[in-house]
Amino acid sequence: MSPDPEHPVIQEEHAELRRSLDVGLARIEGHLALLTQRDEHSAKELDDLTTRITALEHNRWPLPTVATLTAIGALVVAVWQALGR
Repeated sequence: MSPDPEHPVIQEEHAELRRSLDVGLARIEGHLALLTQRDEHSAKELDDLTTRITALEHNRWPLPTVATLTAIGALVVAVWQALGR
């Protein structure tokens, strides 16, 4: 058997392809890690905003109550003006 003269070339090309694949996989893993970090950060922000909105909803006055207080205030001012004249 005679040694294949193209065999070293094939090994070099194989090694180059393996390096390219390793570099590509490393880039993909880096991008995935970044996307995972962004997703976790977005989930945390969403939880914080949900908590803030819930707190604001519990602390606000309902619109019918505000309307009733305004009507009572207007009635008091009207009665006071009518009695004052």
